[in-house]
Amino acid sequence: MYNATQKVIKLDDNREIIIETGKLAKQADGAVVVKQGDTMLLATVVAAKDAKPDTDFMPLQVDYKEKYASCGRFPGGFLKREARPGDNEILVARLIDRALRPLFPSDYHAEVFVTVNLISADKDIQADALAGLAASAALAVSDIPFGGPISEVRVARLNGEFVINPTFSQMNDVDLDLMVGGTIDNILMVEGEMKEVSEDVMLEAIKFAHEAIKTHCAAQIELSKELGKDVKRTYCHEENDEELRAKVIAETYDKVYAVATSGSDKHSRSESFEAIEAEFCEQFTEEELEAKATMIKRYFHDDVLKKAMRNMILDEGKRLDGRKLDEIRPIWCEVGYLPAAHGSAIFTRGETQSLTTVTLGTKLDEKQIDEVLVQGSEQFVLHYNFPPFSTGEARPSRGLSRREIGHGHLAWRALKPMVPVGEDNPYAVRVVSDILESNGSSSMATVCAGTLALMDAGVKIKKPVSGIAMGLISEGDKIAVLSDILGDEDHLGDMDFKVTGTRDGITATQMDIKVDGLSYEVLAKALAQAKAGRLHIMDKITETIAEPREDYRPFVPRIVQIVIPGDFIGAVIGPGGKVIQEIQKTTGTTITITEQDQKGIVDIFGVDKDSLDAALSRIKGIVAVPEVGEVYTGKVRSVVAFGAFVEILPGKDALLHISEIDYKRFETMEETGIKEGDTIEVKLIGVDQKTGKYKLSRKVLLEKPEGWVEPTERKGGRGPRRDGGKPRGERKENKE
Repeated sequence: MYNATQKVIKLDDNREIIIETGKLAKQADGAVVVKQGDTMLLATVVAAKDAKPDTDFMPLQVDYKEKYASCGRFPGGFLKREARPGDNEILVARLIDRALRPLFPSDYHAEVFVTVNLISADKDIQADALAGLAASAALAVSDIPFGGPISEVRVARLNGEFVINPTFSQMNDVDLDLMVGGTIDNILMVEGEMKEVSEDVMLEAIKFAHEAIKTHCAAQIELSKELGKDVKRTYCHEENDEELRAKVIAETYDKVYAVATSGSDKHSRSESFEAIEAEFCEQFTEEELEAKATMIKRYFHDDVLKKAMRNMILDEGKRLDGRKLDEIRPIWCEVGYLPAAHGSAIFTRGETQSLTTVTLGTKLDEKQIDEVLVQGSEQFVLHYNFPPFSTGEARPSRGLSRREIGHGHLAWRALKPMVPVGEDNPYAVRVVSDILESNGSSSMATVCAGTLALMDAGVKIKKPVSGIAMGLISEGDKIAVLSDILGDEDHLGDMDFKVTGTRDGITATQMDIKVDGLSYEVLAKALAQAKAGRLHIMDKITETIAEPREDYRPFVPRIVQIVIPGDFIGAVIGPGGKVIQEIQKTTGTTITITEQDQKGIVDIFGVDKDSLDAALSRIKGIVAVPEVGEVYTGKVRSVVAFGAFVEILPGKDALLHISEIDYKRFETMEETGIKEGDTIEVKLIGVDQKTGKYKLSRKVLLEKPEGWVEPTERKGGRGPRRDGGKPRGERKENKE
């Protein structure tokens, strides 16, 4: 059978999180179920016993999967089963990965697979906030070497108060949404979006989140000890030769340091480093190299390249490209570069360049979201592409990487608060950033290029947004905060901290910390330095284009948006969509209707003014309510014995009775001369209160015959008289 063990984590508001192990997936190295309310996550971890030959990195694979059955839903699509991971699942997996990866021993190279499955879903609980805790707990109950435990929590600010792991329903009113990951002692990872909050508010949110993380970690430590899993397996995944290490340092360090301080560009610097390594290897025979190559490569990277760059920065305050610590690389921008695009921009900062486009579409172009817990549509989307040629790599491009999805999501979060949606902007908006050159911070280049392209397209963004990537180098008491980091400074440094925002506050952030003991004072310094850098970049953006163009490009399809009463939505659509399809076909437009608050939001999308006006006129006619006393020019739809039915507005027919056609008396409709298809002028004289049918008159628009007396003015109220009301005798004489 099974022997389950549980740990309960009490939350401040009477909620609790339960960690259970020993019941499910017992053949994995570690497996737990994390439960809050009706939400349950199953996390497993399995590690290979040995590392593959010549592996000198941590081969960690993290997957997060949401099962549709967890909340009683069928997957979409033809196959009706879960297939490749969606963007949301990839983003959650990246959050877990970024917190776990730094804590594996540097010499541990066995393949590790972490899998987190959402197996039961409470529709108001955000499961992604529990995924990091579940993954770490699975490692905690295994014998896999790991420097954790860790946990991740979501912190939001609701009505000025911080809340840990808020529900979906609470998220509508928050102005800060951060995912924070860390150990019991340190913060490891931060990512989220904000509505122009200050640096101080963001720091307070991180501190608040860390207190909850400490509680989660303490529970995992207790669980690990209870199960006897606090002692991990032994391993030996690296061969080391200390004599060879000393030789590599002695013969290459000074040469590498000289290149590092030369201020050369990325490719020249890389070629020089490769030449130094190759020159060192020439002293060995092929047989010796076969045995020593992996160690030489590791020592050259970790003990020479990394230390040379870090020492140069800490001792001389000088960087690889010769800049000062807080100096931003040269920037040049251009808008309108692509004449046929709705909006375009080039943003180049140093050796990083983004060519970004904006495309405007209809509601039919909006991104449809059909996730396990989230359904709906997204009016604004952003896509980020990182082709191999951007770094000079000679390799094929094979689909989207997780990195591209993550970087694009960060840029989307940065711009999202400033892009108008709904009634403020009828267009669907797609931003695409193609990275053409890369040497650090291409996601922040995407934010800047996206701002430029949106303004070039005439999208009325609320404020421009800029972004910057910060770095950190620390050795003991020596600390250097770097603005606008290079790729090598990111790779060899201790922190990658991206911050985006307007002049008035932060809109998004992403932070990965690779060292222990980073103080909040250092974070505060990094944020202040980042703000200065952001504002410098913002000045460069607004020098190029200060505000959105007054109008869209001439070839941008136009949209007219009107609001109609909800009762008329069906009339505009028609039976089986017949009416709206006919309007689109005859006017050459695209029409969408969205029901909202018992109203219909109608978007008419056309290539020119004439087509828009024609479609608008048709729809206004359908939703217009005829008013008594108004004169209409209508088309005779049919003729019957007692009158004619006239279409006074599109889809609205009214009866013109034979007695209301003229002051003359007609016995038959043939005498009136009115035929089907005729266009006549009529006046609406009444509405039947019981049936709602409209009554028309044509004669009231004609000049009255001489001596005409209205029926209400005569005795008995009989039919109309043309004899002025004379006595019957006189009338008889007149007739004769």
